[in-house]
Amino acid sequence: MIGLQIRKRQRQVDARVVDSFRAIPVANISDCMARMTAGGPRLRPMHGSGRLAGPALTVKTRPGDNLMIHKAISLAQPGDVIVVDGGGDLTNALIGEIMVNTAIKRGIAGFVMNGAIRDLDTIGAGTFPVYAAGVTHRGPYKDGPGEINVPIAIDGMVIQPGDLIVGDADGFLCVPFDDVEAVHRAATDKMAAEAKTMTAIAEGRLDISWIDAALKRIGCDPEPR
Repeated sequence: MIGLQIRKRQRQVDARVVDSFRAIPVANISDCMARMTAGGPRLRPMHGSGRLAGPALTVKTRPGDNLMIHKAISLAQPGDVIVVDGGGDLTNALIGEIMVNTAIKRGIAGFVMNGAIRDLDTIGAGTFPVYAAGVTHRGPYKDGPGEINVPIAIDGMVIQPGDLIVGDADGFLCVPFDDVEAVHRAATDKMAAEAKTMTAIAEGRLDISWIDAALKRIGCDPEPR
């Protein structure tokens, strides 16, 4: 039944793919996806430090209700990222310290919550990745409805079960299952190019001729008058 269903994940990125993305900045990955994909600036890292990478286990839940999130934790495999579409509502927290500790014990890689969390002092002092849209002390309901392992969307970014989820201090991003190899190649090349740029800056030989070329292209005289 739509609104009340728990599905099996049909595919997921493997550990090799997850590991290959761990050292790549999310900004570089985003640039290589044409800067068209994002989970929205509202969802920020709530943890103290630590990168996020793993296959998505998706949850769609009624705002303020975490029954299906509890179920998702019980179903998750080690290394999974539980990604929750709670409608962006901040009235009630969807997870807190107890659920985070349970997830850590089960080897879950992290949480992404399009909704609120609580127990920020504890979560903020830790290294377990938690991304959320806000914080409130008000607790959740546990009545449903909700769905597990269905397609969800957060601020226009579609997330399919098993897609790659990555996150760092800049935010989080979903890399579609079918695109991970191509995105990885492009992001690795971009990292190498940026390393050369940083070397050029340090050596005082950065080429900035493109700035005046761009100004001329849009009809602006680059010389001060």
